[in-house]
Amino acid sequence: MTLLIRGADVVDGTGSPRVRRDVLVDGGIIAAITEPGVTTVADRIIEAEAGHVLAPGFIDMHAHSDLRLLTDPGHFPKISQGVTTEVIGQDGIAYAPIDDATLDVVRRQIAGWNGNPSDLDFSWRSVAEYLTRLDQGITPNAAYLVPQGTLRYLAVGGDQRPATPREISHMQELLAQGLSEGAVGMSSGLTYTPGMYADTSELRALCEVVADFGGFYAPHTRSYGAGALEAYQEMLDLARATGCALHLTHATMNFGVNRGRAGEFLDKVDSAIADGCDVTLDTYPYLPGATTLSALLPSWAMSGGPDQALARFGDPEMRARITEDVNVNGSDGCHGVTVEWETIQISGVANSELDSLVGKTMVDIAAERGESPVDSFFDILVRDQLATTILQHVGHEENVRAIMAHPRHMGGSDAILVGERPHPRAWGTFPRYLGHYVREEKLLDLEDCVNHLTGRPAERLGLTDRGTIAVGNAADLVLFDPDTVRDTATFEQPKQQAVGIGHVIVNGRLAIDDGQPTGILAGHSLRAQR
Repeated sequence: MTLLIRGADVVDGTGSPRVRRDVLVDGGIIAAITEPGVTTVADRIIEAEAGHVLAPGFIDMHAHSDLRLLTDPGHFPKISQGVTTEVIGQDGIAYAPIDDATLDVVRRQIAGWNGNPSDLDFSWRSVAEYLTRLDQGITPNAAYLVPQGTLRYLAVGGDQRPATPREISHMQELLAQGLSEGAVGMSSGLTYTPGMYADTSELRALCEVVADFGGFYAPHTRSYGAGALEAYQEMLDLARATGCALHLTHATMNFGVNRGRAGEFLDKVDSAIADGCDVTLDTYPYLPGATTLSALLPSWAMSGGPDQALARFGDPEMRARITEDVNVNGSDGCHGVTVEWETIQISGVANSELDSLVGKTMVDIAAERGESPVDSFFDILVRDQLATTILQHVGHEENVRAIMAHPRHMGGSDAILVGERPHPRAWGTFPRYLGHYVREEKLLDLEDCVNHLTGRPAERLGLTDRGTIAVGNAADLVLFDPDTVRDTATFEQPKQQAVGIGHVIVNGRLAIDDGQPTGILAGHSLRAQR
């Protein structure tokens, strides 16, 4: 099938000025880019309205869609934003490679990110098998990161202790296999168990493998609060020591201790780049973050896995120790700061008996119950079996803007799609960049912003045939109105389709046609070619 987009302002993803062109797609490939009117025949012709922009499909550098792509392959929240490629396997915990025992633990631990569907066939075990499962039919494309925390479960278990040399060698072997099977790199979740139990030397051994394969390391660092600068420095020093490309995922400076300190972070990034390190980063264009309620726990409380954690809540001595860490000492799970309960808002629950809590802060819940927030915290964790998701209102606009403007910046939604009131970034990240920060705030110009969302991510992923509009490239495209495009998702009503995005094309097939989903599953896994 041939498809002609006629008369659009082409913003090609390189940062070059827009130019009015006709673009012909044939067999999933951009076949021709011509002056308007040169090409007149195609199976389908889309007449672009005056001023409408044709850009490469957006690449979400940080997505939590590992299971959603399988249970809801239409993937409307993301495809309706113009996202044609996602990077999954994030934050060090994901579903491949896996074995039977580890799968059970991982499914429970990150049910708040991905749900825990009982009717999904989890028969894959290797990275290759998981990617093959994606190839059976998804709407956007997907690239995969090998999760370091899952490797640690497989080799070490869930205990809080250093890995032995033999265990590190086993993790290196598993990582090398995943990379050889098509993963683009490795992720870590260094405020999540068990990844956070790894010391720098263990991470270095793994990064050396990633470097050997030409992949990149995408760490969720040890802190985005107290100690954030030190946490970033650890990652930058790893890049210096190993030669491993580094992608700082959802890079931010949160909590009161970091207000106005983004410049200090960016100075460290620039220093590493000047030293020859290959460093990039991504952010989402919002202030609040999102995670699981259990993530606020100190790392020692989660040692051994979910069952042992739940048992500790019922032990008076352990419960008192946890309370001391979250309220007084500062929990490493909460980035080294004490939990500010008024900033913690419930966004989703697995137990329907807790539905009334969604949208309320922990302070609100505690007041209604006549108890302390930490007592409500324990009760919800137990009744929801650690599956509760939260919004954490701890960001600073000046930091978001400064990091967003950096020349190595890319877009990443960090979107959690489960729960009744997920973070609005699940539906609005990319149109918010284009509407709020380009058109309204003028922080970026349109051509530069599209480069942040397309060309730069494609280069980081090693995708030589995507991310730009060029003859011979895969036809991942989005047609939008730059004068009206905007996010409509809010914290109160997050499941709202953006406006101004009329057509989205994945591998030459229309996934969104005149604002409506087509149901065509033209996406597939994007395996690293080595």
